[in-house]
Amino acid sequence: MMYISICLISFIFLFFISFFLFLFSLNFLIYDYSLFIEWELMSLNSCSIVMSILLDWMSLMFLSFVLFISSMVIFYSNQYMEGDLNINRFIILVLLFVLSMMLLIISPNLISILLGWDGLGLVSYCLVIYYQNFKSYNAGMITALMNRVGDVMLLISISWMLNYGSWNYIFYLDLMKSDLYMQYIGILIMIAAMTKSAQIPFSSWLPAAMAAPTPVSALVHSSTLVTAGVYLLIRFNLILNNNLCLFLLLISTLTMFMAGLGANFEFDLKKIIALSTLSQLGLMMSILSLGNYKLAFFHLLTHAMFKALLFMCAGAIIHNFKDNQDIRYMGNLMIHMPLTCICMNISNLALCGMPFLAGFYSKDLILEIVSMDFINILIFILFFFSTGLTVCYSFRLCYYSITGDFNFFSFHSLNDEGWIMLKSMLFMLFFVIISGSMLSWLIFPTPIMICLPKGMKMLALFVSLVGAWLGYEISKFSISWFSNSLNFYKSSFFFGSMWFLPNISTFSLNYFPLMLSYNLYKNFDQGWNEYLGGQGMYMVMKNNSILLQFLHNNNLKIYLILIVMWLILLMMFFF
Repeated sequence: MMYISICLISFIFLFFISFFLFLFSLNFLIYDYSLFIEWELMSLNSCSIVMSILLDWMSLMFLSFVLFISSMVIFYSNQYMEGDLNINRFIILVLLFVLSMMLLIISPNLISILLGWDGLGLVSYCLVIYYQNFKSYNAGMITALMNRVGDVMLLISISWMLNYGSWNYIFYLDLMKSDLYMQYIGILIMIAAMTKSAQIPFSSWLPAAMAAPTPVSALVHSSTLVTAGVYLLIRFNLILNNNLCLFLLLISTLTMFMAGLGANFEFDLKKIIALSTLSQLGLMMSILSLGNYKLAFFHLLTHAMFKALLFMCAGAIIHNFKDNQDIRYMGNLMIHMPLTCICMNISNLALCGMPFLAGFYSKDLILEIVSMDFINILIFILFFFSTGLTVCYSFRLCYYSITGDFNFFSFHSLNDEGWIMLKSMLFMLFFVIISGSMLSWLIFPTPIMICLPKGMKMLALFVSLVGAWLGYEISKFSISWFSNSLNFYKSSFFFGSMWFLPNISTFSLNYFPLMLSYNLYKNFDQGWNEYLGGQGMYMVMKNNSILLQFLHNNNLKIYLILIVMWLILLMMFFF
């Protein structure tokens, strides 16, 4: 069948390219080798249009991870989207999405970065509105419009780069750091990265983008759309000065804290995982603002693996639950879907930083380096508190869905028979287990010496254990009922709605422009414009034509009246 062939061809093609790119990245890493390719597209008189490509170990490794996750997601979609009549269109959209991300990764040039960046924005809009209903349309609109802010920042920085001889920013990073006026580019790039990676105050689009099909969520929230901002900042890490880094550190830790709190009040399975993505993005941004760009990149790659698997497991559960996403209807899935639950548990533990899984190597290292760094107590507390919240909502999710009582319709049969989905999930599981240790050996050739007292060393583990216990307590019905009762309704609504960010970024921004446009429309378009324009002219001409028609009727009495009026005028004139 046609749709199986397009899925399989895409899967095989992407998988093998991913494998070869990984081997290339290892080669480049060992020899500390970079390739800068300039490909002349056309030459017109003395002006040449050149496409430049930067291939180093970082771009090649990120590319291989993106293509590997994309191949697994496309293979998974073969079964998940089997009822869809337009699956070819879906696969082509996913491939376009991956192509845009590839363009963004290998670009040392702001123009080609903008092409990939805008490609991501456009295709993500098409994918978010894929299930065509009002909720999807609204989610797609908020996603597209928030990302436009970042696009505008990139456009301004492109125009600012005209001060130099080329748009290849990679040549000028050292110069930009020393040049006072060029710090503006740092500010613009930082705001662009904050919109794409959904930091405060641009956070509300990320949970809204969950309206997309689950395979798309697995791709978007692991390695493509949301990580584009982090990757851009990793590339521009040289031009961020101390003030910008401090600002970014505060914003990213607050984002991490806010997302962790919000996930503990959420009951939608996909939104909990989306908020955990937001929390991890805050973690990447914060360690990047502390100057450890390699560590941010390391966490970016490990997070991509376990987050893609987590979304795949969520998709398998939603698929079996007849498109129901509420975790309050789930429970005791370990009996019905054991393989899916094993995958979900392991990816959840990797997210929490369970020792020797993928997340542990990057997350524990980040927390220990934060403990060694000279930062204030607020940032320190936010870091560790957010880590505890991560474990808390992960275990709450497990207690709600995997253990406990089965709360769905009793006549509904659940099973693990989605073999195509399971194959891709089990293959991903292998990498979730080994990728952390493998990458820590590869990316950091020299061992990092971390000297901390015993209490500080055990703090991350202690915070995680407390978070797991809190997750168990929160999952009890009495606590859930108590927090949503009228006594605590306002506070739980505040924390559960991401500190009102969705309302602030939609209603408050829309109210004044909409009221202004309404008044202008009523007063001008339907008011004076009508009175002096179309309708007014129509009435004047209509009345004049009625009078002329009346005069042209050739009635004797009209002539007699006109003669009398004419005589009166003559008499007035002469006397």
